[in-house]
Amino acid sequence: MKPAAVDFRILALAVQVTESSDQDVPVLLLKLKEILNSTSLGSKESQKIKQDLYYYNLVQYCMLVLKQDYSRLPGGWATAAQLSEILSQCCVGLEVKEDPEEFYNKLLPSSVDNLLFLGRRLQARFIRAIKDEEKSEFLRCFRTVTDAICWLFGGHIQLTECVLQSNHFLQLLITDDVETATAMISVLQNILRANSSVLLHVDEKILHSVLDELVYKLSSTTNPVTGNAATKVLLSVAESHPQLVELLSTRYRGLRTLLSKQWAGKGFDRNLNQLSDLLYSESCRKGEMQRLHQAACLIQAVWRGFQTRKRLKTLPIAVTALQRSFRAKRKQELQHLKRLKEDETLRQQLQLQRQRAMRLFHERQLTLLEIVHAGQVDRYIQEMEGKAALTIQRHWRGYRARRKVHQQRQSLKQHKAAVIIQRAARKFLGKCQRKRKALSPWKEPKELTGAQKLALQQKASQMPEEMSKELHLQAQEKLAQYLLRSSLDRRAEQRREALLAQVNTDVELLMSAPSLMEATEKDLDVFMSWSVPVACKARQSHNTMLKYTRWPWWKKLGDEVMDDDMIPDDVLNTEFGTLFIGGSKSS
Repeated sequence: MKPAAVDFRILALAVQVTESSDQDVPVLLLKLKEILNSTSLGSKESQKIKQDLYYYNLVQYCMLVLKQDYSRLPGGWATAAQLSEILSQCCVGLEVKEDPEEFYNKLLPSSVDNLLFLGRRLQARFIRAIKDEEKSEFLRCFRTVTDAICWLFGGHIQLTECVLQSNHFLQLLITDDVETATAMISVLQNILRANSSVLLHVDEKILHSVLDELVYKLSSTTNPVTGNAATKVLLSVAESHPQLVELLSTRYRGLRTLLSKQWAGKGFDRNLNQLSDLLYSESCRKGEMQRLHQAACLIQAVWRGFQTRKRLKTLPIAVTALQRSFRAKRKQELQHLKRLKEDETLRQQLQLQRQRAMRLFHERQLTLLEIVHAGQVDRYIQEMEGKAALTIQRHWRGYRARRKVHQQRQSLKQHKAAVIIQRAARKFLGKCQRKRKALSPWKEPKELTGAQKLALQQKASQMPEEMSKELHLQAQEKLAQYLLRSSLDRRAEQRREALLAQVNTDVELLMSAPSLMEATEKDLDVFMSWSVPVACKARQSHNTMLKYTRWPWWKKLGDEVMDDDMIPDDVLNTEFGTLFIGGSKSS
């Protein structure tokens, strides 16, 4: 879809570029600088213009024309430098909404590669140039291109890795020219400022090549500008990650000596001292690690020697134990083989005995057939078969009985335990019954006979009057106690009879009640109570009875077991006092 409100200058320039030849396109693209400068940097208008330039492929044209030979074009290499500046300005701050992968994965890496290629061509012409004017012009264009590269990867940090991995960048850095080498070292410094961890992500070969070139420049040149730039870059590399400091101190062992001897007092002693301190700390750390490693090796050697001597001392004991275990194992194997041989011998003997017994049996049979009359052979054979069957049955019954006894041994133990428990229970119940008989109410004595009455009258006539009165009072008291106890017993008996009648009535009512499948609402009303206390008391009584019935057998052997006649009144009240039928409480 074509964007709305496109600048007419962009449309006109796009038409001119499309209709012009390849030699005129670079000069026409210089008009983009005026279009870009017409708006403030970072504004919405600037963003809109960059998107329109990318939409009409003018940014792509700027990237492609950088590979042309500008020696014969109008404006020369200055035009190429301006186009590189325009390209970086268009790419930085551009937000591509449609197909962003093509912009980030293709256009930006290609732009970096073309800018580096343009920088190589400018560097080569600067080195070959003889006149000072030409050299200054080429150097200015070269610095413009390097600034454009720095501006580009400053806006897109992911391009720093593309710059370092490009072959053109390494070739630009490997030069003996002071001006261009200083410019490329500045580019490397800007890369580390933009992304300090980029050196950890590039190929190890590329990292070593870059560091080799920097150290080579420090060792081969005496120019303080180059030395200062290379020192700053190495300091940034060392400060970016401890792993790189270790690489510098390991790969370039004489770097610290080179810095102190060749570059001391050249105007950048601060950076030089910081780099030397980092290398010295790393070398000290390595020395400490080496010392610790040697100490660890010494400790391990001593420990291994101690362990070896200890094993040598215990070796005779171990050998003795090994021989003892070997002899024991061999003895067990020999015993096992001997046992197998004896079993085989016994099996063969049994087989031989069976064969002999069978042979003797057949011989005896033949002898009997010769001796016994022909009419009695069948009878004799039947008798022998009957005896053999009885022998087999006798052995089988004995075997089955022994197996059954063995299987029922646990059940026999349980039976004996049950007998013991039953004996203890009967003993306890007999004791309780005797106790109840001792506490039973007094029974009316039998009527006295005439002789007994005369004997009592004679004894009473001989007794003093005071003693007779005292006995009379004691008799009256016992009679009163008996009458009182008999009245209480009668009331308790009446109460038990009433409760029994009530229980029988309730049981009949429950037995005659319909099943749950056939019950109606009227039937349910018979067993319901509208009184909340009655219902709560009935539920409590029901739970009490359930708890009582669920007591374990061992608990019923103790003092808690009571007969029906010995249950207290409060327990009876708990059990039967809350039974209600037809909505009325029974008491």
